Amino acid sequence: MSVITTHRDGEVLVVVSDNPPVNALSAGVREGLYAAIQEANGDDTIKAVVVRCDGRTFFAGADITEFGKPTGAIGLNPVIDAIEDCPKPVVAAIHGTALGGGLEVALGCHYRVAVPSAKLGLPEVKLGLIPGAGGTQRLPRVVGVEAALPMTTSGDPILARQAEAIGLVDKLVSEDSLEADAVAFARSVIGKPQPVSSSRTDKIAGTDPGVFDAFRKANARKLKGFDAPEAAIKAVEIATRYPFAEGLQMEHDLFQPLLAGRQSAALRHLFFAERAANKIDDLPKDTPILPVTKVGIIGAGTMGGGIAMNFLSAGFPVTMVEREQAPLDRGVATIRKNYENTAAKGRLTAEQVEKAMGLLTPSLNFEDLADCDLVIEAVFERMDIKKDVFGKLDGICKPGAILATNTSYLDINEIATATKRPEAVIGLHFFSPANVMRMLEVVRAAKTGPSVLATSMKIAKTIGKVAVVAGVCHGFIGNRMLAARQQQGEALLMEGILPARVDKVLTDFGFPMGPFQMSDLAGLDIGWTKETSDPTRVRDVLCERGRLGQKTGKGFYDYAADRTRTPSEEVDALILEYAEKSGHKRDDLSDEEILERLLYPMINEACLILEEGIAQRASDIDVMYVHGYGWPSYTGGPMFWASTVGLDTIVAGLEKYADKWPDLKISALLKDKAAKGEAFA
Repeated sequence: MSVITTHRDGEVLVVVSDNPPVNALSAGVREGLYAAIQEANGDDTIKAVVVRCDGRTFFAGADITEFGKPTGAIGLNPVIDAIEDCPKPVVAAIHGTALGGGLEVALGCHYRVAVPSAKLGLPEVKLGLIPGAGGTQRLPRVVGVEAALPMTTSGDPILARQAEAIGLVDKLVSEDSLEADAVAFARSVIGKPQPVSSSRTDKIAGTDPGVFDAFRKANARKLKGFDAPEAAIKAVEIATRYPFAEGLQMEHDLFQPLLAGRQSAALRHLFFAERAANKIDDLPKDTPILPVTKVGIIGAGTMGGGIAMNFLSAGFPVTMVEREQAPLDRGVATIRKNYENTAAKGRLTAEQVEKAMGLLTPSLNFEDLADCDLVIEAVFERMDIKKDVFGKLDGICKPGAILATNTSYLDINEIATATKRPEAVIGLHFFSPANVMRMLEVVRAAKTGPSVLATSMKIAKTIGKVAVVAGVCHGFIGNRMLAARQQQGEALLMEGILPARVDKVLTDFGFPMGPFQMSDLAGLDIGWTKETSDPTRVRDVLCERGRLGQKTGKGFYDYAADRTRTPSEEVDALILEYAEKSGHKRDDLSDEEILERLLYPMINEACLILEEGIAQRASDIDVMYVHGYGWPSYTGGPMFWASTVGLDTIVAGLEKYADKWPDLKISALLKDKAAKGEAFA
């Protein structure tokens, strides 16, 4: 059966795509659309055409499984040209999402109608590409440069109402009668002059050439390191300077190197890796999902409040418990302030803020958690405190409730022993700030029940998180790898490499911050006590001196009142003193060697994690690090990056630096794959 069918509604031909799950523009869809337009052209009784999709969405993009593969089928550009050249008005009827090639098809149509819930966008940059079927040339002609630049460079979709405001959508129609309303609209434009996107100049005439560099400057930090957004800016600028046909060829010339490039391969790898992370090898697809309608949070601090916001924003009633009134009040006030700040930026309405706050029940009473289906503990990171909390929950929570800990390091198997229902215990490691960061590390303890795990993965998706399953070990996946980097970072200090240089090497690589910037942000005193302080460690000496990070105005760096960071003469002098005592000269390593010292041990630790079964697959580690730790996505994550560097190169580097890492145990998996010339991706 064809994925494209047609039927008549009087003089209007309705063209329908049914290509689940997202009506991707596969070869069959393209051929069917082209044939339908030819049908309309060849029948004088057809006066207009409506293009719509069955299922949950309009065309949601290209079929990326075809990327780089010859299909022998008609390309998307000829299909869109045929639509645009049709002498009869063609109306795109949009619901769900019109993304990428889907929006390019809609731009080729003469008119666009959409239901209010629809979203429209050009997300190709998220795959390291730019639109390849005229999107960068038609969009600015329809909506203008000011609206086209953010759409093409961010890849973020816009709502139908906003699309209507900028002229991308001609009319909003009813959610319940899309086809009927689209047909009525098509009838209303029969015989009228047809707007042709590729021929329009009204929105781009007189564009100030300076707008493009101004946009680059305003978005420099966000776009740093990415090739595709710069290509998108160039393509939109081309639309303002050249006729459409020339611009289309130039778009193609910009698109092809991106498609063949390393960044697009890396970002496409991540696209599939995120989807693979949802698959748990030994968890049957029919595993029952437990009902979760009410959530409890223990702890109203930064983490507890952030976790609560995830559930409030998703419409869950939340009971947030604290031991004392003052921290509870502060926690509630912080949640409100965060929502109000979001509303001030236009991302929420006042009504949405009040709706979310109305779902929050603050409490000083543990017994108020008795009717919660999921309880998440976010208290101080100490085993005795955690076990005490779980012991109390065991006597309060109803049968079937999921008992989750937000621990980032501690042994969840031991935490579970505080209950008589270890099968109900799981780790839900949120990343700070929890209401912003997309990553969720779901830690499966030895006795965690299948339904508890399956439900946790579903909940993660419901609250908008990207989830990766980890096993139990110190630090799980992410923090265990981070510890390997931190150990080498501190070793570099002892060799006279200053914090600012170490951090710059990592930020130049693409991380948002380096290890010492991150330590200052988190607080140097995490896990430090005066009793266990080691005078041979720079970090411990800084804590002794009261240099605890940003919160005290000084850590590895000095901080002004506005948190502006400057290198500290005191710290630099201390580091050089330590280096001299150990026989090292200042700056005797290249930036490349510093990068290898920091990243190669992380790759090795990741391979040990895979060997031990803590992570299911290498791509899960990539997802974890891109979304949880700021690893630059355009490198594909640590394991993909290691494969592009060459695993034999990683092994050789580890062996080269073995004297700097006396406890080094090179992963057998890593050595084996390197010897065989294999890769992780």
